[in-house]
Amino acid sequence: MAEYGEWTRKGATLSDASAAKEYGVDLNFIEEGIRAGKLEYRDGAIWGNPYLRLLRSELERYIIEVLGADYLLKTTGRSELRKVKLEMAKLNARLAELQTRKTEIETALNKP
Repeated sequence: MAEYGEWTRKGATLSDASAAKEYGVDLNFIEEGIRAGKLEYRDGAIWGNPYLRLLRSELERYIIEVLGADYLLKTTGRSELRKVKLEMAKLNARLAELQTRKTEIETALNKP
């Protein structure tokens, strides 16, 4: 069972689609966990499209139990690496913009 307030805590829940993206598990895996009583869920719908909302902590425990801790470490590592690379790309783009602006300002200041 979930802790009190866990369903409302930021980042504690995720959708079945997010679980597939972050942990590489499919809907069948999630449904097996629900039927086994290992995963709690809540139904949700966005713009008429239904989805399952799961508790991240329970899903991670279930993944460790069924697929192993190594699988969880690899998938979370890949997910975190993807986020880090994206952030680095954004920062590199911003740095390039700032360097261009710096050059423009220096050129304008050096004009007689």
